[in-house]
Amino acid sequence: MRRSEVLAEESVLCLQKALMNLREIWEVIGIPEDQRLQRTEVVKKHIKDLLDMMIAEEESLKERLIKSIANCQKELATLCRELRVEPFQEEGEPTILQLEKDLRTQVELMRKQKKERKRELKLLQEQDQELCEVLCVPHYDIDGDAVPSVEELSQFRQHLAALRGTKASRREEFVNLKRQIILCMEELDHTPDTSFERDVVCEDEDAFCLSLENIETLQKLLQQLEMQKSQNEAVCEGLRAQIQELWDRLQIPAAEREPLAMVMTGSKAKVKKALQSEVDRLEELKKQNMKTVIDAIRVELAKYWDQCFYSQEQRRAFAVYSDEDYTETLLQLHDAEIVRLKNYYELHKELFEGVRKWEESWRLFLDFERKASDPSRFTNRGGNLLKEEKQRARLQKTLPKLEEELKAQIEMWEQEHSKAFVVNGQKFMEYVAEQWEMYRLEKERAKQERQLKNKKQTETEMLYGSAPRTPNKRRGLLPTTPGKVRKLNTTIVSNATANSSIRPAFGGTVYHSPVSRHPPSGSKPVLTSTHSGRKKARAALHGADKENLELNGSLLSEGSVPL
Repeated sequence: MRRSEVLAEESVLCLQKALMNLREIWEVIGIPEDQRLQRTEVVKKHIKDLLDMMIAEEESLKERLIKSIANCQKELATLCRELRVEPFQEEGEPTILQLEKDLRTQVELMRKQKKERKRELKLLQEQDQELCEVLCVPHYDIDGDAVPSVEELSQFRQHLAALRGTKASRREEFVNLKRQIILCMEELDHTPDTSFERDVVCEDEDAFCLSLENIETLQKLLQQLEMQKSQNEAVCEGLRAQIQELWDRLQIPAAEREPLAMVMTGSKAKVKKALQSEVDRLEELKKQNMKTVIDAIRVELAKYWDQCFYSQEQRRAFAVYSDEDYTETLLQLHDAEIVRLKNYYELHKELFEGVRKWEESWRLFLDFERKASDPSRFTNRGGNLLKEEKQRARLQKTLPKLEEELKAQIEMWEQEHSKAFVVNGQKFMEYVAEQWEMYRLEKERAKQERQLKNKKQTETEMLYGSAPRTPNKRRGLLPTTPGKVRKLNTTIVSNATANSSIRPAFGGTVYHSPVSRHPPSGSKPVLTSTHSGRKKARAALHGADKENLELNGSLLSEGSVPL
């Protein structure tokens, strides 16, 4: 049994006991029965009214709870819809009082969530407003009256983070562009003359609108200033080159050049003005010294003719080169020609340098060939012979390779320009082939001369005996052995007599006899009998000559190219 039920029974007992006490009192007093009845009715009425009042109060409480539940459920449904969450579901079958309490607690919680979301939305909108004003972009599209969902708030925060990153990058770009613009303006002595330029240079950086349009305008402004700066630099460099050229042509002394040393760098307006003033002064001075200037230009023309490998016919094409009527017109013609030649040289500089490199290599090649045919190089004791042979071998490999590279470049150039590339009035590859042909003919001529000379020498030796070739070591260093004699056509000639007559002049002469061969009469081979020390010297020299012939042979086999 519930405790409330026990208390109800106790209340009934108390009531019965109270009524019994009342009856006893009334009995003792002697209250008549009719009055006792009345008094009992009064007691009943009091008790009934009290219980009715209590029941009415409890019924009223019940009604309030039911009404509160209905209101909470309605508000809770609205909050769930606004907060975009699932509707609240009560677990089990709670009493009216518990249900009302649970609903009221849930409503208060959702009201708090709604308030926090609205507050965060307002804060994010304020930040968005600030960033959009700085970046000049539209505001984030979100309903400010509605309660945002958790996902919408997260997307809003990500959007603001992206805007902050954009602001930081644009601000960095703006600061960099502003710094470069200020430097260019200082270099150009340019004062901001538009409202935009003043906003960029003079106003606070935080007040500048970092819109894409403004950034693009800044980039265009910087490009314009840099273009002006580049143009000024080009103009100043041109003026400096012109000044240097006029100084050289007019032979201006160094003392007069020193005052302009400070303006020979930079491109500011004052520098440009000073350079222009100097050019004007030198131009006037040039007019006064026309002959000197034209002669200087002619020297420069000759230099460029050499660098461009001009033939005499090409040089004679500039007919006024020898004109002695020194006028302004003549100067203009020379100026135009020197400008044309400079441009022509610069345009084909790589080819001309390749041709010059080939000519230097060719001269070195011919020099090595000349040394290779000189027997005296074998007396070198400093190791130069080995170095020369290595250089000659390397040159024999690089020279044909260089020719092939030049040939490819020239063919490409001729295809681009639709004309022949000439050197000294002749196609370069024809010129190279001609040089190789001349080299071959010269080698052939030298070979024939050596053969003729050897033939004559052999005939002379066959008739008159051996002749001294080259000086040997000093006489005192030669071993002393008795001289031998050789028999030729049954005639014995003493070499000792010949040696005694020639040796004082050469200080020890080596006799070089040809290889033993049958005499014309068909007799026995000639027997050679000389000093033993001379045999050794003659063998060494014969080996050196053999080495020279082998080297020359390898050169002809490796260095020749098909024509």
